[in-house]
Amino acid sequence: MSSLIQGYNYDIFISYRQKDNKHDGWVTEFVENLKGELESTFKEEISVYFDVNPNDGLLETHDVDDSLKDKLKCLIFIPIISRTYCDPKSFAWEHEFKAFVNLASVDRFGLKVKLPNGNVANRVLPIQIHELENEDITHCEAVLGSVLRGIEFIYREAGVDKPLAPDDDEKRNLNNTKYRIQIVKVTHAIKEIVTSLEHYRPGSEEELREVNITPQDPQKKKRISIITGSAIAVILIILGILFVPKLLKPPGEIEKSIAVLPFHNDSPDQSNSAFVNGLMEKVLNNLQQIKDFRVISRTSVEQYRNQSKSAPVIAKELGVNYIVEGSGQRYGDAFSISIQLIKADKKEDHLWGKSFEQEIIKVEDILKIQTEIAEAIAKELEANITPEEREIIERVPTKSLTAYDFYQRGREEEGKFSYFDVIASSTSTSFKDPATEESLKRAAGPSYALFSRAEKMFQNAIEYDSTFALAYTGLAGINWSRSYYREYFSGNFLDSVLLLTNKALSFDDKLPDAHYLMGMYYYERGMYDEADEEFNNTLTFNPNYWLAYYGKGEINWEKCNHVEAIKNFIEAESFHNGSGLIEIYKRINLAYLFSGFKELAESYNRKALELENDSISYLVHSSFIEVFNGNPEKAIETIKRAYLMDSTQNATIEYMAFYNEIIGDLTESSKYTFKHIERLRALGTIRINEEHRLGYLYSKIGKQDLAKYCFNKQIENCESSIRLRRIYGVCSAYYDLAGTYAFLGDRTKAYKNLRIFNTRVGGSLLWVWYIKYDPLFNKIRNEPEFQQIVRDVETKYQAEHERVRKWLEENNML
Repeated sequence: MSSLIQGYNYDIFISYRQKDNKHDGWVTEFVENLKGELESTFKEEISVYFDVNPNDGLLETHDVDDSLKDKLKCLIFIPIISRTYCDPKSFAWEHEFKAFVNLASVDRFGLKVKLPNGNVANRVLPIQIHELENEDITHCEAVLGSVLRGIEFIYREAGVDKPLAPDDDEKRNLNNTKYRIQIVKVTHAIKEIVTSLEHYRPGSEEELREVNITPQDPQKKKRISIITGSAIAVILIILGILFVPKLLKPPGEIEKSIAVLPFHNDSPDQSNSAFVNGLMEKVLNNLQQIKDFRVISRTSVEQYRNQSKSAPVIAKELGVNYIVEGSGQRYGDAFSISIQLIKADKKEDHLWGKSFEQEIIKVEDILKIQTEIAEAIAKELEANITPEEREIIERVPTKSLTAYDFYQRGREEEGKFSYFDVIASSTSTSFKDPATEESLKRAAGPSYALFSRAEKMFQNAIEYDSTFALAYTGLAGINWSRSYYREYFSGNFLDSVLLLTNKALSFDDKLPDAHYLMGMYYYERGMYDEADEEFNNTLTFNPNYWLAYYGKGEINWEKCNHVEAIKNFIEAESFHNGSGLIEIYKRINLAYLFSGFKELAESYNRKALELENDSISYLVHSSFIEVFNGNPEKAIETIKRAYLMDSTQNATIEYMAFYNEIIGDLTESSKYTFKHIERLRALGTIRINEEHRLGYLYSKIGKQDLAKYCFNKQIENCESSIRLRRIYGVCSAYYDLAGTYAFLGDRTKAYKNLRIFNTRVGGSLLWVWYIKYDPLFNKIRNEPEFQQIVRDVETKYQAEHERVRKWLEENNML
């Protein structure tokens, strides 16, 4: 059978290890289902080479070169990537996979082709049926010359990793993938590639092919001619320089607020995206070092990647006055970059623009252009660069080009899950079961593989430069994501993060990311003064670092210093307009609520709703407001609306249980509590501050053995948090210990912990409400000492309420 395109013998070649088809015929079934879907998709008949008989076809005794000459002359190569496929010694790997890549790289189409939508695809279309080891991923990517992006046919449950079968239930599969849908995805990918090949015209696609074969010999140091960025971008830059008048400036000084949009990768080889994104990130970081600028975070601008919105529209959405746009490409040992600064008014005035071409001999060749860009933009906007800022901007992080390349690739993987966002939204009272590596994989989900890839890249960077501070910081962030939940009650909690961060700071004591991580380390250990100092250090070296403001807000939140917390969160908001903005709004919402300003709390609850468009989250927060207004029945009505919208969401189940406990309906409370606990355990999630609530309910329904177990578990959690100096142990653990001992009838220990709690708690409506209505204290509620502690907590709240009210009035916010 011939191919759709003359000169090729097959349209598709299926490559696999015979052992992956030997027992259950998975590959045979996949091929049959794929053929069926292809028949209903293509008008023409698609030819598929599939060697179903291990005794025929390409055998190790045959002349491989002659066999491949016919069999591998195909349009698309589909390897079935399993645990055993990535074996450099195997026949399929050496004589099919690698052979096809070599053949396709020099045929008329090339290995990588431009799709009708403008994206670039590899003619190798991997089908992944198992999770891979890091070593296997590295082997695949080395052959492909790009990131492994396979279509997954993997079924996962706890302790299960097997090929997805047609009868597998996608609802039980942790990947939530359905066999038929994955088959359709494969067919669509084939359709896109075949369509692009059928409409192939020599030109830009020819350039794609050349990129794959040019940089093979590392010994060649010839200067490479560079094709600069898009002609349209260059024309716009020239027009901006020559014809935009800059003689007149508007009255008054315009805020120097900037958004650096994701750079367009003009490289035909999309594997260079890490390099181009690294150019963009360094330009953004350089501008962030300059105090005269307000520069929006990278996570804020990533939402505009591959979007066609105009500069004025983007600027309005981000709240900035200037936009930086750029494009870049890399060819072997050289790169080019085109960049322009736009005043984001209706005219879209192009204030400055330039194209650069540079051969890469050392790291400084890359960095000097990015430094020049920052200085040119500062000069155009009349911003002052201090000597200290200039020193940081011009600092060379490593002398090794290889180390720098690995670091950029690590940042590319890291950016897909953004561990800084994970850190910012983490909570010490909820964590995943740390028992096994499998549970960690389940907890992290798709991010687990990204952790491993980024970690490997950073480790490689350090192998080539053991003094590379940024790579140590990258590893520290990965270790945070991996070890936070697993080590929470370990004496070694986050020690790896501390070690790596200290290592980074020993090589570069002005590294903002390292100081931020150090601040988070101290915060999690309840060392608020040390944490605040590190966040201040972060802002000294990067005054636009929004997460440092967020971290300071968290400290003041824990201290119940609501004015300072609100200020910090508002400052974080001014530098960030990405997904984290929702969490900022929710934090401000609760800060206003707990300081007694419920209307302002509701206004930020609505802001979060507008961004998130999540009615359930909005109703959950609205129920808080009703509770603190003294309307638990109204809170139940509100949370029930959310529960009826989604009865599987943990928050709705948890608060249905809690609010019913408040009003004394133990039947309803027990029903929802046990459902909540059952769901958390099924997900591998535990909460360290609710075992005593469960114990209370067990006690009330006569299950005393279970109640005793839960109360003992709560005491253990609290005492461990206090002993190990976890953030939960700063204040909350003493309250929960007091409630537990009060219910158990141990007044001595109850009051001992209440007194400590009373010395540590700040003024918050949250604690007023808890201590006044918590049923765990019913046995001692009318005793004089307890009543005095309640009055002390109320007095602190009233003082904080007045402090916030005065601040609001002074700033015309009431």
